[in-house]
Amino acid sequence: MDKFTNSAWFMRIVAFALAALLFISINFEMESDKKSLGLSTAPEISTETIENVPVEVYYDRENLVVSGVPETVDVTLKGAKSLLINAKNQRGFKVYVDLSDPEISMGNRTVTFKITDLNDKLVATIDPEYAEVNVQERVTKEFSVDAEYNTSLLEDGYTAGQPTVSPKTVKITGAKDAIEQISYVKANLEISKGLNETVNGKATVKALDRDLNKLDVTIEPASVAVSLEVSIPSKTVSIVPKQTGKAKDGVRIKSISVDPKEVTLFGSETNLEKISELKLPVNISKIDGDTELELDLTKPGSVQKLSLGKAKVTIRTEKVDVDQKDADPVDEEVVQEPAQDQEEETEDKPVEEDEPTAIESKTFNNVKIEPVGLQDGLNAELESDVTSITLRGKADDLKDITKDDINLTVDLSNLDEGTHDVELAVNAPAGMDWELGTKTVTVTIIAKGEET
Repeated sequence: MDKFTNSAWFMRIVAFALAALLFISINFEMESDKKSLGLSTAPEISTETIENVPVEVYYDRENLVVSGVPETVDVTLKGAKSLLINAKNQRGFKVYVDLSDPEISMGNRTVTFKITDLNDKLVATIDPEYAEVNVQERVTKEFSVDAEYNTSLLEDGYTAGQPTVSPKTVKITGAKDAIEQISYVKANLEISKGLNETVNGKATVKALDRDLNKLDVTIEPASVAVSLEVSIPSKTVSIVPKQTGKAKDGVRIKSISVDPKEVTLFGSETNLEKISELKLPVNISKIDGDTELELDLTKPGSVQKLSLGKAKVTIRTEKVDVDQKDADPVDEEVVQEPAQDQEEETEDKPVEEDEPTAIESKTFNNVKIEPVGLQDGLNAELESDVTSITLRGKADDLKDITKDDINLTVDLSNLDEGTHDVELAVNAPAGMDWELGTKTVTVTIIAKGEET
């Protein structure tokens, strides 16, 4: 045994075994250290898709226009995961289309996307792979700008003039084919509903073809200043006082005057043409003597607004005997009753100086009955809007009286919806007795929009 252990071969075998154990131990520790540090001899391969990568186009921008190139593409990268993460976060690469060749021809062509500044150890796939583009000569031309707006947004009764534009012309640059398709250059002024005043604003300019399709061109300037003058037609008419009601016993209305005498109406020209005066109802039934009143002016339904809301009314009166009947002048064709022939009765009788003047009568048929004082939002329907009236008075006074000197009204100021019997008020020339064909009229009051 001692001989064996002391031999040279024994020592060699032991030394080899120790060397082998040491080698295995050292390599095992190195592998462990690599794994703990994240190192690997075989890197992990994966893929990553980066969406919406901008596309750059290289071409002669001074003389050419290129269309059809998408603004972005999707890029899928394949390689070591650490490299993918860095590429995704840094985005140091570029996707481009190269049309910079000076010999490039006009028209349609198919071009492929290229990528640059990407790590050589990464493989890129671009979606889409290619694009159909159109190359055209670049043209710049000057066009006049027409402003437009939605007229239906104006408030009722208001009108607008022709909108003005500044500047009046713009320069449009684009492909020759696109420039040749331009039929309209419009600047649309945005306004809100119910516009009733002049407006100044900015409007974006658009180039349109004959079918009003927007064209892909560059416009300089891109927007213009637009001014739209908005106004409302007006008409000045007289304020005409119209007495309503019946004067108290012993009181005669000598005159009714109004201040101011005129008012300006605002509305559509069509409606204003139909109005010649503004009537102001004046109820005299409570007047005891000379009186001044401030009365509201009633805006006609067809009018947008009035220049003033009130007017001062001055009423002058006089005291008369209770037995004396009178009426005051107001307003409309006439059928006159023939006067009795007095000559035959007085032929053989001497005429006394103080003999009273003969009393005659005159009948007016189909005199219009006018409703007054109707509240806003209501309509009135009269069962009959005409009647007859007979005047009696001195022949000299009667002969000059016409239907225009008589006014019949019904006062609806205190009436609500429903059917009412309303007494007629008579305005006739002073000194006349009168008798109506009917003293009352049936009136039905309903809300606007409920007419049958």
